[in-house]
Amino acid sequence: MHSSTPLSDLRRYLSEHQLGGMIVPRADAWQSEYASAHDDKLAWLTGFTGSAGLALVLQDRALIFVDGRYQVQVRNEVNLDEWQIHHLHNEPLGEWLSENLPTGSRIAFDPMLMVNSQFETLNATRCELVPLAEDPFATLWQDRPAAPCGKIREMPLDVPGESSADKRARIAAKLEADYLAITQPDNIAWLLNVRGADIPTSPVPLSFVLLSRSGEVEWFVDAAKTTGLPQALLSGLKLLPMDQLVARCQQLANGKRIQLDADSAPVALRFAVEQHGGEVVWNADPITFIKATKNETELHGYRDSHHQDGAAWVNFLAWLAHEVPARLAAGNPLTELEAQEKQQRFREQQENFIEPSFGTISAASANAAMCHYHSSEATNAAITGESFYLNDSGGQYSNGTTDATRTLAFGQLDPQRKLHYTAVLKGFLSLISLQFPSGSFGHQLDAFARRALWELGLDFDHGTGHGVGHQLLIHEAPHRIAKKVNPWPLAAGNIITIEPGYYLEGQYGIRIENQVEVIESQPGFCRFASLTMIPIDLSQVEMSLLSEQDKQWLDEYHQLVREVLSPRVNSEARPWLVAATAPIRVQRG
Repeated sequence: MHSSTPLSDLRRYLSEHQLGGMIVPRADAWQSEYASAHDDKLAWLTGFTGSAGLALVLQDRALIFVDGRYQVQVRNEVNLDEWQIHHLHNEPLGEWLSENLPTGSRIAFDPMLMVNSQFETLNATRCELVPLAEDPFATLWQDRPAAPCGKIREMPLDVPGESSADKRARIAAKLEADYLAITQPDNIAWLLNVRGADIPTSPVPLSFVLLSRSGEVEWFVDAAKTTGLPQALLSGLKLLPMDQLVARCQQLANGKRIQLDADSAPVALRFAVEQHGGEVVWNADPITFIKATKNETELHGYRDSHHQDGAAWVNFLAWLAHEVPARLAAGNPLTELEAQEKQQRFREQQENFIEPSFGTISAASANAAMCHYHSSEATNAAITGESFYLNDSGGQYSNGTTDATRTLAFGQLDPQRKLHYTAVLKGFLSLISLQFPSGSFGHQLDAFARRALWELGLDFDHGTGHGVGHQLLIHEAPHRIAKKVNPWPLAAGNIITIEPGYYLEGQYGIRIENQVEVIESQPGFCRFASLTMIPIDLSQVEMSLLSEQDKQWLDEYHQLVREVLSPRVNSEARPWLVAATAPIRVQRG
């Protein structure tokens, strides 16, 4: 008798329902980057724990598609005897379906987990897409974790700097439809001035909202999450159970125009509206772009939270500088998990720290070659003097969100590692020091961060920068710096990261990342002002390859870091800070 597995159970379901296959995305109904354990069907089915991907399960084969960040990780997590690995972007699912399956193949999908833009792409293939009326995982996944029910809290007005009532009126005035369906949790959190606790590190409530043209809000949310919210907030809202969103859209649809975002709203809402006499207005949720331009109160919060986070980082880096060589000398090297835990303790010393803003990437040696690696007891590597240690981490503070990466060395490394580190640093400096026309797009700037690597015949397979929310999501739409076209212009008040890297599989990884604020530099032009206040390790830099402008930027940045953080760091960390931020001629002299 064959033992049951998630894959075999799903295949049995497909056979019983005369289906040729099923698409299982990493996404939940909110297209969350970090899904709750209850919603992470892809992890249960495949073992893959990354934040982006999808599976196609057929009776005779199973495929998993992941992007460049996870090409190494996925091979370590899935059963390669069962799963074929494909690139999410270079060999997309739609093309694979058209090229490999017979015409009319019935491929099932959950319409709450697929957005309209993806549906349109896949529906144009030779396959027949079959929307499921119920979730098969409700019965197949027998030990499925409960749905999250984190408490929702109101944000004090002095943190967002604008009342929810004013925000609702501002958004409603822009609507060209009778209703706007808001399905992105961070947009709901921003609109209502609330934060949630359904998913660790992502302080958003999982819920849905219908906003009418008159500014009225119907909030589809688990009532248990709202206990403790002030009546003044709740009295202006109509609360409905979360699972009634589709039915409510069906009820409202006849003769009405309902605005949906083709890239974030479940296609189930399109079906509900169109099948009940309504018209869908396809347009991006206006909150997404409006939210990305921060007001002065929010910007002040970002700056303060980065000063707190910078102090925690310096306390940590000073500790590392002492601990790594001491432990190596004692024959008991420091490990990734020990470093990660100590960094967390330093963050917890900061007054406004709440929780990490994402899972810390604490990666030594070959582990750092996996862009989104997370250490575990099974992979916990030692930090040595022979290779790099990469730390990518951040914090959720009561007034802002931080994200930074530093790559460190605790001995003199070989010439190749030094050359690659210098190339990454040069790309970082090229972009962060750039003055660019106001209204430029992220894809127009991306090559500045890659040029030094390109000159060596090297590149990296991830974006160069992403938006960051205000006490919200670490990856905030719509702005992005990457090769892929991004149609949203950058303007003063936007917050984004700059993070080039280089990764040599099986050997090492390098990344340098600062979070920055877009500011006006002169009429018609903008530049980046660094929010991140953390020294950059110059011990492995080939100084002869840096321009005088590069050196000047580093010296001015380090002087600012020293001035801002000296009063904030622990006394035992201050001498390290002074040495780490010394002018280049002193460091090299």
